[in-house]
Amino acid sequence: MPLAAQASERDPAASGRRPGIVARLARGFFERCRLLSSEILELDTELDQLVRQMAPTLLDLCGCATLSAAKILGETRHAYAGHNGTAPLPVWSGNRESYRFSRTGNRQLNAAIHRFAVTQAHYHPDARAFLARRRAAGDHKAESIRALKRRLSDVVFRALMVDAERVAIAGQPLAA
Repeated sequence: MPLAAQASERDPAASGRRPGIVARLARGFFERCRLLSSEILELDTELDQLVRQMAPTLLDLCGCATLSAAKILGETRHAYAGHNGTAPLPVWSGNRESYRFSRTGNRQLNAAIHRFAVTQAHYHPDARAFLARRRAAGDHKAESIRALKRRLSDVVFRALMVDAERVAIAGQPLAA
């Protein structure tokens, strides 16, 4: 290695860099990350309080956390199963009749239902038993998950209706 290159490695001034600039940039970046993390925690707490006020039944369902519940509340419309993409559509391949999900609808809402289903498939005993029954009946893994998602779509809808009725009886507005 030439002497000039060795000197620039040891002496930042010799390479044209100012000493301490990287450390100053790192400190600034760290401070912005800390402030953003604090703001995220505050917003998460506020969102959790709003969702618990509007849909406690939905949050009681295994696998449905605050963010998924908020997404479901924010995206819910009429024709819920069709809107969230869990309405079964018949598909024929040869002599076998099967169903698939609609590829239309709200993809964000479908993603929330999917996260809910995957979480239940891993941790909820009733969901695991349901999937095992579907697999024993001859369904492929994707078909059994589709059936679980459709069932969870109905459960979520019923939970939303319970919460809406509770809010209507209490006379509280749905959103602040």
